[in-house]
Amino acid sequence: SVPACCSARYNLALLACFGFFLLYALRVNLSVALVDMVEPNTSLAKNVTSNVCPEHSSTINVPRNTTGEKYSWDAETQGWILGSFFYGYIITQIPGGYLASKIGGKLLLGFGIFGTSVFTLLTPLAANLGVGYLIAVRALEGLGEGVTFPAMHSMWSSWAPPLERSKLLSISYAGAQLGTVVSLPLSGLICYYMNWVYVFYIFGALGVLWWFFWMLLVSDTPETHRSISHAEREYILSSLKDQLSTQKSVPWRPMLGSLPLWAIVVAHFSYNWTFYTLLTLLPTYMKEILRFDAQENGFLSALPYFGCWLCIILSGQIADYLREKQNFSTVCVRKCFTLIGMIGPAVFLVAAGFIGCNYALAVAFVTISTTLGGFCTSGYSINHLDIAPSYAGILLGITNSFATIPGMVGPVIAKNLTHNNTVGEWQMVFYIAASINLFGAIFFALFASGEVQDWAVSGYHLHRN
Repeated sequence: SVPACCSARYNLALLACFGFFLLYALRVNLSVALVDMVEPNTSLAKNVTSNVCPEHSSTINVPRNTTGEKYSWDAETQGWILGSFFYGYIITQIPGGYLASKIGGKLLLGFGIFGTSVFTLLTPLAANLGVGYLIAVRALEGLGEGVTFPAMHSMWSSWAPPLERSKLLSISYAGAQLGTVVSLPLSGLICYYMNWVYVFYIFGALGVLWWFFWMLLVSDTPETHRSISHAEREYILSSLKDQLSTQKSVPWRPMLGSLPLWAIVVAHFSYNWTFYTLLTLLPTYMKEILRFDAQENGFLSALPYFGCWLCIILSGQIADYLREKQNFSTVCVRKCFTLIGMIGPAVFLVAAGFIGCNYALAVAFVTISTTLGGFCTSGYSINHLDIAPSYAGILLGITNSFATIPGMVGPVIAKNLTHNNTVGEWQMVFYIAASINLFGAIFFALFASGEVQDWAVSGYHLHRN
């Protein structure tokens, strides 16, 4: 095989990794900044009941910056602000996959991140103009981010040799976890020492900078790449020659009737329910129940995603090793990794609700729960490319549309269930997430496939790997 080091396909994976790093930094910075944007008395009536943990903070109080504007938004308004992103995000999933197959993923992904960065720069202005403007700007950011995953999947369908799929995709998508890891504590520190507006200015500017490099260095296919070696180009093209369809029209009917596709939809929906509930509400849980202050909060909220990032990178290597060297079937690897990546988190999430005020254990359980979720990237997450490489972008658009619903509904339901912020109410939130995860894992294990589907190839013999 062609060496990986400095190759065009690994350069693409690394640049994509930075891109997704920024996307998630742009997505989650609001969860942290919001704590600082809201007047302290409006977020919670201080009816602290006996079963909430005692205040515990060992840090010396540094004089913190309080120059940022404060807004009097109640819990419901905050829920809408946090959810508004997904209303834009869901709209562009399927069009994103379709457009990527027509105009190529490079422009779509590039401008998706560029647009999101620009709207992030406008966030403080929008917040000043009023809550409606802020919700609109967040929804527009969602529109920009919505095209990114389908565009990337679409690019990988022409760039990733089948036996390197797990590796390459896990490198590029792991950037998302890393973005969460870095931006949660960093946003906390920026709010603490500077002012919450800089959270949006700094990450927005970085996104614009990334865009220049992306437009310069990346191309849609190996054929059009400026500096790819001849050997690498041949290697990639020959590895994909039996897998791609030449037909121009999209086979919508057999595609939507395909059970393996629905297996991915259900798994994707279930996984995201837990993921989004934690992503948007973990800072709140740590602040209101475990009573951590903002600085500790940022680092501890980031810990689970650091674990997940490590797990994604490692499991990607393991998955391809099992398929290439140990001759495990693709479908076996996808199912096993999905089961570990969904049942594991469910168990530890429920456990996290039951250990009361043992901070160390609470943080450990939530961390293990999110870390194990990293297995899913080499499970259902890249299964689109196994069953229909030519239409991977569109398939991801379909599954990601369904998988965005938890981002819209989950936090709203959780906020409604936790009116008094009691431990019991939070246990309920964790229970719901865990049972949805369990269902998704079982459904995927029953109906998933690892082979290119009949409708995804144009009429030639099916090769089985």
